[in-house]
Amino acid sequence: MPIELPNIAGEWNDKIFSLTAASFEAAALQTFVYQYQHNSLYAQYANAVGKTPENVTSLQAIPFLPIRFFKTQQVCTTAFVPEAVFESSGTTQTINSRHLVKSLSLYRQSFMRAFELFYGNVKDWCILGLLPSYLERSNSSLVVMADELIKQSGQPQSGFYLYDHQRLATTLQQLEAAGQQTLLIGVTFALLDFATDYPLQLRHTTVMETGGMKGRREEWTRQQVHDYLTQRLGVSSVHSEYGMTELLSQAYSAGNGIFQCPPWMRVQLRADDDPLMPASGNNGIINVIDLANLYSCAFIATDDAGKLYADGAFEVTGRVDNADLRGCSLMTL
Repeated sequence: MPIELPNIAGEWNDKIFSLTAASFEAAALQTFVYQYQHNSLYAQYANAVGKTPENVTSLQAIPFLPIRFFKTQQVCTTAFVPEAVFESSGTTQTINSRHLVKSLSLYRQSFMRAFELFYGNVKDWCILGLLPSYLERSNSSLVVMADELIKQSGQPQSGFYLYDHQRLATTLQQLEAAGQQTLLIGVTFALLDFATDYPLQLRHTTVMETGGMKGRREEWTRQQVHDYLTQRLGVSSVHSEYGMTELLSQAYSAGNGIFQCPPWMRVQLRADDDPLMPASGNNGIINVIDLANLYSCAFIATDDAGKLYADGAFEVTGRVDNADLRGCSLMTL
């Protein structure tokens, strides 16, 4: 008999966002069965690799849908008219991914809970968004997230900045003088441009890069980017966000590119020479379980290479050979 989960406003959402390490696997397996039954694309893929609810009894057995399907197919669990369609930035040479979102409220719940988990009450923060390339196009999940954080912060100086670096520098200096806890979240090339033009000594500001050189600059390693930003902006470390169009959840790094997931998200590694085999060590290709992706696919095989730590933290170390360049990942690691 098909499994039926409560609707998006019901207790299943509460269950997702209140998971513990002990309850994660059971929830993931239940989600797998639900998506197998209500997502024909995922079921076809699972069948093709010999995975069904009858033989998937552990996290390690769950099949992960290759992320490229978001470029060519509608990845939907149940039939619905999407409230939003998120689209990846990509480049002129690539096909963009499209994520059909049944309900923006689920996305908002995911990123707000994750932000508060890692950074506390958003109302304690002034949020400054330096996301020019994302603001210049529609359907960006990152802009939706940043816009909601800006609104929820309630701080009069919270807002987006395009290319007005002088106004941004003035605002940061005012906030620093007032001792206001501030988050400057920006795409990498824009942060580098800003830091080049306006060196500062920030003591109350957290700088967070979201990745992305977008062909605007010579490619730098993450370490080079972070070293430059710490030197030019006077911060002790640079935070990072790991998110993508195909996910409704984000992982965060407080420095050194080591990311932590919220409780409803988890990273596993697959072998680089066999996409259906788990990695034999702590290096491999990243598979993501995002249980907030209830109405698309919660099990995604990315094209990111990574390292997994014993506590569940992970590091992104590069890209799979021949993988499409992504707008949020055009940085040599």
